[in-house]
Amino acid sequence: MVKETLLLVGHGSKLPYSKQLILDVAEKVKAQNKFENIEIGLMEFNEPSIPTALKKIIADGTKRIIVVPVFLAPGTHTEKDIPRILGLLKDEQETHHHHEHGEECGYSHKHEGHHHHHHHGDPVDIPDDVEIIYKKPLGADDRIVEIVMERALNL
Repeated sequence: MVKETLLLVGHGSKLPYSKQLILDVAEKVKAQNKFENIEIGLMEFNEPSIPTALKKIIADGTKRIIVVPVFLAPGTHTEKDIPRILGLLKDEQETHHHHEHGEECGYSHKHEGHHHHHHHGDPVDIPDDVEIIYKKPLGADDRIVEIVMERALNL
């Protein structure tokens, strides 16, 4: 059986809440007993960074990494920065690594005309025998709508 790891990716923050949220989500996912190995990686401000998490996962012998960005909407991080760190984009183009395309990610290859000045980490050298499966952000899922309604109606 191929060793598989779920990598939950969050934004990170100068405040503790973003990292704690990803840690809490990881614990709740772990409690579902569907994934033996779960790691987190954060875009900025917190550790482990995405490159740090990837290097640990690869060093642990994982051959399939399922990456779920715990972001609501697609944006520069989910469409460009994270795929670049994962080695899925190189010079605005996709490389040879496995990538669920189509509805999983809506890549836009055009340059947006502005430069993103944050440094989120260099792309990680993914070995050829390691498969990366990159999923789309959470989106306007009905389960999120239920949470919004519960909050709005104080249920």
